[in-house]
Amino acid sequence: MDDRDAQRAVRLAGATPVPLWHGDADVSGVDAVVLPGGFSYGDYLRAGAIARFAPVMTALVDAANGGLPVLGICNGFQMLTESHLLPGSMIKNERLTFVCRDQVLRVENAATAWTSAFTAGEEITIPLKNQDGQYVADERTLDELEGEGRVAFRYVGGNPNGSRRDIAGITNARGNVVGLMPHPEHAVEAGFGPDGAAGPRTGIDGLRFFTSALTSLLATA
Repeated sequence: MDDRDAQRAVRLAGATPVPLWHGDADVSGVDAVVLPGGFSYGDYLRAGAIARFAPVMTALVDAANGGLPVLGICNGFQMLTESHLLPGSMIKNERLTFVCRDQVLRVENAATAWTSAFTAGEEITIPLKNQDGQYVADERTLDELEGEGRVAFRYVGGNPNGSRRDIAGITNARGNVVGLMPHPEHAVEAGFGPDGAAGPRTGIDGLRFFTSALTSLLATA
């Protein structure tokens, strides 16, 4: 159902969601792509490893390299690493257990197509639910991500899955491709999200991911 939640998030942000099928040969006709979370076929081998070879992913890689805004959420993040649009990899959580909780993140990079509505250093709360959520990369790659400002989000208040350097999300150098483990599409509507400053279930920090993309697209139209 995460794909439907992502569609609703796009709609609440003021855009029109257009479903794509894994067998599609192109991504023409869309201005941005959200790879939703959940589970994809073949995850028992390695999360995202088989889905990465879906025909639509070939078209998506080309489009992303050309500047198309792409957001990968949870399993979508795993697909972005498997397709080499983002570096590193995702493995089983450190304690080998499924984690589900509201998670505080610190925004490290507010200059991407998906984070411009945030402020660098701002702390937001986004639901997290994963089993293969531990982000890993070699030290050289991690140093490059840090040095180039490509760590987009970092876990605050405890690392839920053992991800290296508390990394919750990263971006490519161009800033049009962002991947993160937590689920912003579950924090877009008051009454259904995490607890917020206004009271229980009022958190809508996730909506700004989608309004950021819309603002970015309008600015370049």
